[in-house]
Amino acid sequence: MIIAIDGPSASGKSTTAIGVASKLGITYLDTGAMYRAVTYMILKLKVDVTDDASISKFLEKINVSFDNSNNILVDGVQLSNKIRNQNISSQASKISQYPLVREKMVEIQRNIGNANDCVIEGRDIGTVVFPNANYKFFLIADLKTRAERRYNDMVNSGENCNFRDVLDGIKMRDEMDSGRAHSPLSMADDAIVIDTGRLKINEQVNKIIEIVTN
Repeated sequence: MIIAIDGPSASGKSTTAIGVASKLGITYLDTGAMYRAVTYMILKLKVDVTDDASISKFLEKINVSFDNSNNILVDGVQLSNKIRNQNISSQASKISQYPLVREKMVEIQRNIGNANDCVIEGRDIGTVVFPNANYKFFLIADLKTRAERRYNDMVNSGENCNFRDVLDGIKMRDEMDSGRAHSPLSMADDAIVIDTGRLKINEQVNKIIEIVTN
């Protein structure tokens, strides 16, 4: 069974997906972490993403996986604590636009999804990665609400930031994700829309659980 949860940045995808997967006792697949981790390695190794030969060589060798605690590993190294900052998020949005990168990530996502019951969240899960998913949801919330969520998360994690920069960053991410030529952020025709702006996390999770289990 595949439950696809798509939506823009800070719409509540990750937290909701984790809650749904936990209640159903199935795998949670964080596709955003995959793109951030690959971005981290590309920046660290100074891979030229504009050169197809260089990026292809890099992608052929890379091994992306998750441990039992759902921490992301690249070539066996845990990167979860290194990829949750504004710089990596911003760079990931740019790097994820390259077709070769997306093709590799989609391949890995499908391999995991085809072997497990999964809750998978991202931006093109219900439209590109798993267009035949059993259930498709699209989470939305207004820009200000999403920026407040991201800002609070960053402050709570000890990151130095200001609200205006966070809001501008999410607005830019929305434009990049929706406007990219390859696998843009878009809602599947058969997706169920959930506005998370006025919902608590448990309400979001329970709404999806109710639909899936009835």
